[in-house]
Amino acid sequence: MFEAQTNTTSTDAARVPTPLLQTRSLGFEAGGQRLIDTVDVDIRTGRRTVIMGANGAGKSLLLRLLHGLIRPSAGQVLWQGRPLDRAGRYAQAMVFQRPVLLRRSVLANLSFALSARGIRGRERKRRIEIAMHQARLTALAYRPARVLSGGEQQRLAIARALACGPEILFLDEPTASLDPASIHAVEELIAQAHANGVTIVLVTHDLGQARRLGDDLIFLHGGRVVETGPAATVLDNPKSGPAKAWTEGRLFFESDPWNRSQRLGDRS
Repeated sequence: MFEAQTNTTSTDAARVPTPLLQTRSLGFEAGGQRLIDTVDVDIRTGRRTVIMGANGAGKSLLLRLLHGLIRPSAGQVLWQGRPLDRAGRYAQAMVFQRPVLLRRSVLANLSFALSARGIRGRERKRRIEIAMHQARLTALAYRPARVLSGGEQQRLAIARALACGPEILFLDEPTASLDPASIHAVEELIAQAHANGVTIVLVTHDLGQARRLGDDLIFLHGGRVVETGPAATVLDNPKSGPAKAWTEGRLFFESDPWNRSQRLGDRS
């Protein structure tokens, strides 16, 4: 069992803003297996938090628990210090690795999302125009979303989420399988959202992306948080065995030889 490492300095701690979202002893079980185990994390207002770990560590599952898409088996999620409820979820948005889009135009996808939030008339039109401009989709307004490139679809999904005005945006590996140019465009959109005051929580396998977009980093291993701290600090000088193995390219899956050796007590 790995102890959670807090990889911070006193200066880092003094600069940390108050939590927007917290978990307390969060757990989730399925099929008799504990997939998320006693997780305590703080997501700070206005920060970009990156969640990393090997495949099977529980990253996407934790993201869904934070967003309230599934209920925990134990513990709780707190939104602004209170148990996450419908109002809290209303202030959040999530974008998945594979965009979930309507079989309609770019414009219709944006319009539908805003109408579902009760945003209509001039305000809806204003938000749609801003969203398409920021995502570089204005010229594609009437094109069916399903024929867009992978990068364009992901930008549409992010723009649609941001048009609803969330306080926090969850992104589950939004650039997986995209080409470098598309990755850059998506990262620009995320950075712009953060500059506009949106708190970002991002799951990624990309160490470079974690450096570019991360303020804080949470490292998961076996459903547990084993290290937290400023992203650059954790990536440059990881203190936990799993995070160190990950940054050195020795841990990709929970079933990798490195992980099995740790469970057998081989710490070499």
